[in-house]
Amino acid sequence: MDTFITGFRIAFVAAEPGALPLPFWTVIPFIGLLLSIALMPVFAEKFWHSNLRKLAFSLLWSIPVLAWFGWLHFQQHGHALERIRHSLIEYVEFMTLLTALYAIAGGIVIRGDVNASPTSNALVLLFGAALANLVGTTGASMLLIRPFLRMNRLRTRRIHLPVFFIFLVSNLGGLLTPLGDPPLFLGFLKGVDFFWTLRLWPIWATAVGIVLVVFWIWDTLAFRGEAPTEPTERELFSIRGNINFLLLAGVIAVVLMQAESIAGPYAIPRPWGSVAALAGLTLASVLLTPRSLRKDNDFTWDAIIEVAVLFLGIFITMTPALDLLSANRESLGIMQPWQYFWLTGILSSFLDNAPTYLVFATIAAGGEAAIPALQTGVPMALTAISAGAVLMGAITYIGNGPNFMAKAIAEGMGYPTPSFFGYMKYSLVILIPTFVVVTLLFFRPA
Repeated sequence: MDTFITGFRIAFVAAEPGALPLPFWTVIPFIGLLLSIALMPVFAEKFWHSNLRKLAFSLLWSIPVLAWFGWLHFQQHGHALERIRHSLIEYVEFMTLLTALYAIAGGIVIRGDVNASPTSNALVLLFGAALANLVGTTGASMLLIRPFLRMNRLRTRRIHLPVFFIFLVSNLGGLLTPLGDPPLFLGFLKGVDFFWTLRLWPIWATAVGIVLVVFWIWDTLAFRGEAPTEPTERELFSIRGNINFLLLAGVIAVVLMQAESIAGPYAIPRPWGSVAALAGLTLASVLLTPRSLRKDNDFTWDAIIEVAVLFLGIFITMTPALDLLSANRESLGIMQPWQYFWLTGILSSFLDNAPTYLVFATIAAGGEAAIPALQTGVPMALTAISAGAVLMGAITYIGNGPNFMAKAIAEGMGYPTPSFFGYMKYSLVILIPTFVVVTLLFFRPA
């Protein structure tokens, strides 16, 4: 353990030969941006409500990082600005996919009164967790968050509902396929077999099962304190905006066609080929979906704009932290699967989980090109890295893209949602014990 802690400390103050010189202070802007996201809604709620002000904070914290990388570039480190360019391209890919799923799913209107019992709520969350593996955690979240919240609109004790939705649908559910969550898709693009992640189903079933049982008990206790209410008029079940299901299938096809192992010579080139295709599908949804449907869905662009402005700063300011981890991977002293699980997971809670997955997969494999060999050579390491990156994205609002969007939609529909640290209280009480159980069952320390 001492070696592990020492290695972690070295990672933030040293760099291997040939790496960019990144002093400790270069991670301060990232920490500052995270603290801004956490504290501003608590101490300056009205000020922070503006997406324009969020953008200003995002850019202000980014300036020191951009200035340092620019200075390095002119000090004969010619690849310094290329590193920032790479981060911005990843940001564009990230936001294009999220925007496509947000816009397309937002054009599907699911209506119909369902008795909002703890059992029916749990079934919706279980369905969402399974659906996430087909349309991604973002697609499943945007498709189901509004119907789920409308089901419970007459309840008074409901602050826990968006929280558990984020846990199960926006994060834990997407563990079984590369379509489920960006880290697994990145591994797929690097050569991990598409069906390899299906072997993670015992971990998926354990984590989803525990959190779902906790939700059912929690919701049952909250439901008992509710005054019985019934809608004045029952609305029959209906689904409108069906053209968007075709467009959603198009998004899945674009994601799959980026991999040469599936598309061969017809693979869509990254990044700009996939960006153009996804942008076209987003535009098609906007043009082909009647405005009345989006109005019925209480659809606005505010949630995706909030994600865009905050994650712009996150992608820029997290670059030094990720580079320091990658440059000092030999100093970390990681040997056990449980170490990969927890370190990948904890950092994925605050960094973007896709590049974090790639860093630790590279550490385990001894090089990025050798990542596919982990499937047979060190499968437990790849299992731990995959599970940590996906599952622990639920620990904070910034751990995964859909988290902020689900929160913003809930607030727009009149639901109370916890603050940044308030949300973490739920995750620390519910998720951390769940992950301890996962560790003991699947990554028991040697």
